[in-house]
Amino acid sequence: MFKSVFIKYISAFMGIVFISFLLLAVVLSSAVSRYALEAKETVVQTTAKNTVENIYAYMRLTNANFATLTPSCRKELQWMFDRNAENAESVIFLTDLKGNILITSGVEDGYYNKSAVDSSVMEALFAGSSSYDYSRLGGLFSSAQVNHFFPIVYAGDGGQENYIGALFVVSATPQMAAGVGNMGRTMLFAILWVTLVALIATYLISERITRPLKHISRAASAFASGNFSVRVPVSGKDEIAELCATFNNMADSLSKQEDLRNTFLANVSHDLRTPMTTIAGFIDGILDGAIPPEKQSYYLSLIAGEVRRLSKLVGSLLDISRLQAGERKYNRTAFDICEKARQILISFEKSIEDKNLNVEFVCDRDNMDVYADADAIHQVLYNLCDNAVKFARERGDLRISITSQNKKVLVSIYNSGEGIPREDLPYVFERFYKSDRSRGLDKSGTGLGLFIAKTIITQHGEEITVKSEQQQFCEFAFTLPQVLSGTRGGKDIH
Repeated sequence: MFKSVFIKYISAFMGIVFISFLLLAVVLSSAVSRYALEAKETVVQTTAKNTVENIYAYMRLTNANFATLTPSCRKELQWMFDRNAENAESVIFLTDLKGNILITSGVEDGYYNKSAVDSSVMEALFAGSSSYDYSRLGGLFSSAQVNHFFPIVYAGDGGQENYIGALFVVSATPQMAAGVGNMGRTMLFAILWVTLVALIATYLISERITRPLKHISRAASAFASGNFSVRVPVSGKDEIAELCATFNNMADSLSKQEDLRNTFLANVSHDLRTPMTTIAGFIDGILDGAIPPEKQSYYLSLIAGEVRRLSKLVGSLLDISRLQAGERKYNRTAFDICEKARQILISFEKSIEDKNLNVEFVCDRDNMDVYADADAIHQVLYNLCDNAVKFARERGDLRISITSQNKKVLVSIYNSGEGIPREDLPYVFERFYKSDRSRGLDKSGTGLGLFIAKTIITQHGEEITVKSEQQQFCEFAFTLPQVLSGTRGGKDIH
């Protein structure tokens, strides 16, 4: 039932809302009831005090005898009780010392369960001289009432005060209970309406939160099936929007990787099939006698070149496998990077002459030692120089620059030529990247050289970068730790 995040959000929010309003209703009901009770206590106490004063005033004016009240006195006192009781929404009654009810304001039949207050209750009330409580008054009422008791005192001839009776003012609790009940119903309806509004708001908020997650889930399922074209809609600038944008960036990267992988497989398939077809054709020609003996040496040289191409491709694939598996171990020593660059530049002499390139070799000093694996750096330099010569335009520029910067040696290889499109720059070091997809210039490349160079430099703890403007230039640069002191020749220098 609660497997869905949406249902969990709805349930949690609504549970919080319901419990919060329930607690609020309980607190408010308790506060209102207490306030109403206190207000009723004040009214009852004031009514009792005023009624007692009215009784004393009446008795002084009429010289009435409390012990033997005449019918006219009873009638006038009852009228006074009715008026005061109506104003206070209360019931007023007068008792003698034994608790017998003498006079009462108008009440419905059955209001009193009996005709007298228990003598034990009377004794307790007289013992306290005045009393307020919330009770059934010893069973006189069917339910608890707000009661206020005032003793009626008579001053004798000797000035001694004597109790002659008691006045009771009782609240009309049914009205108070009805008021609290009405308030409770009003609060209940308010809670229901607020809960409905909260439910709608929670639904909209939860839907807004979970909708992107559903899109991401569907997109992830599409990726699992090999469809990398699906994207997640991005709206807003909150954390969910950032997650969606990050997911789309990942999707773009995966899509690019898939495109590069397909391109790589196509290139590798082409580079494997073409030399193998050529080799098989020439060998069959020699074996069948279609190629005369005097031309066999020429075709054998072509076969040897194709075999070298295959060997280079297989070697690159093996290098990648070892690099990714972390199996390649580096023998770091101090060596002259300037001399290493000169040797590699000389190895490209024929290719440079074929394109009539303008070569510039810049080095801060004749000898600049670095601490690295000489063979691995040779491979990096060779790959970068091979690309620079291959993609340089006819009569273009080729420059190798080696400078010292902050205890590092910066090696850069620059060529003027085709350059790399701006949108492809983030992917040039990917293992499936191949800049000349038309194979117009890069007929023998496999798109592995830059990935190998990047991996070697990274595993040396250094950086390699690229700058390019299409149809203008391309420049690769990497750093190596410079040897400022120590010895060369294979000894580790730190």
